[in-house]
Amino acid sequence: MQEDFLHYLWKHKKIHITHLKTVLGETVVIKNVGTHNFNSGPDFFNAQLIIGDQLWAGNVEIHVKSSDWFLHNHEIDNAYNNVILHVVWEHDTEVFREDNSPIATLQIKDFVDDALIKSYSALFNGQNKWINCENEFSSVNEFVLANWKERLYFERLEQKAGVIDELLTQSKNDWEAVLFKMLLKNFGLKVNGEAFFSLANSLDFAVVRKLQNNVETLEALLFGQAGLLDADVQEPYFLKLVNEYSLIKTKFKLNNVGVLPIQFFRLRPSNFPTIRLSQFANLCFLHQNLFSKIIEIKSIDGFYKLFKVETSGFWKTHYTFQKESKPSTKSISKSFIDLLLINTIIPLKFCYAKHLGVNIQDEILSLVTSIKSENNSIISKFNSLKSVSNSALDSQALIHLKTNYCNTNLCLKCAVGNVFLNNKLLNNKT
Repeated sequence: MQEDFLHYLWKHKKIHITHLKTVLGETVVIKNVGTHNFNSGPDFFNAQLIIGDQLWAGNVEIHVKSSDWFLHNHEIDNAYNNVILHVVWEHDTEVFREDNSPIATLQIKDFVDDALIKSYSALFNGQNKWINCENEFSSVNEFVLANWKERLYFERLEQKAGVIDELLTQSKNDWEAVLFKMLLKNFGLKVNGEAFFSLANSLDFAVVRKLQNNVETLEALLFGQAGLLDADVQEPYFLKLVNEYSLIKTKFKLNNVGVLPIQFFRLRPSNFPTIRLSQFANLCFLHQNLFSKIIEIKSIDGFYKLFKVETSGFWKTHYTFQKESKPSTKSISKSFIDLLLINTIIPLKFCYAKHLGVNIQDEILSLVTSIKSENNSIISKFNSLKSVSNSALDSQALIHLKTNYCNTNLCLKCAVGNVFLNNKLLNNKT
């Protein structure tokens, strides 16, 4: 038995509430279960209960066994002096407050349907399952699932906002600098994301600002910091960048000691770091004050236009410095822009609005639902259970669901898990 299940039973009143009695035989009437507390202190704040003939207002603490009260030293913690009811699965000892006054105890296992306990056990005892409820997932109501995915998506945005806040602190609230770091990381995709992020962290953004008026200088800066100018290559453009980087490095006292190695292995030529860095340099050159432009744009087409950027001229006939290739225009694709929107642009807009105290939920929803669903192993598996991912909102929500709920067995805090338990309970009662 887990405390999370007991929290679920109490919070949702999944007990025989008309027959409740303490272990001493006093009737218990629940007027208000209280507010679930996810931080330190009692589990439910500001509950209202009638115990015997007395109306009580205070907190409720929940344990598997009564003796857990002493195991957690609550008897000497004044934060628990206002506990009015101790809810336990198994009562094995009397408990007391700091002043030695006794606390009423409700042994909850006496008031729970066996069918609900069996449903709970079935949910968590599935062996070799990808997710606990995979056999029932297809039957989940569309309305419930749609609302749950929207909530999950904004949970994921809040999670990303926490990362952005840390970057803001590091950059002394320079939103343009934060955008630079986040965008550069995402230009590296999975293979070079961390390497590109380390590259961004190796630079003071003030240096980038000073060099933004010349795309070749920006390329020299990025390629040099990435360690891509260390090879023995006699190509004229390469040598030009080497000379330019040498001047920049001396002038701004740069080093790239902490920059992670750049990878070409298992990448399509269009995703080579040379191509992505050139595109990124062009983006910085063409759109100075990029952050303010991003905040102003509301439509998906506006972003497609803003990020429709090509490489510099040299890279139209090259993928690497060493070898010439067939001429081609290497511009940023819509699918790549979608990834930038999902991972950088929308989270930044969301976080910036939060800092201003402005609600842009409708704008966020309009943008993310106009982007196609991502395609990865998590999304493919969910879609094999039920066709559930049609937009980036869906795919981001499902990634969050699998990572933060399914993988950690937080089924009781999941709308799908709750549906499963309720349906099992109803089926067993009929």
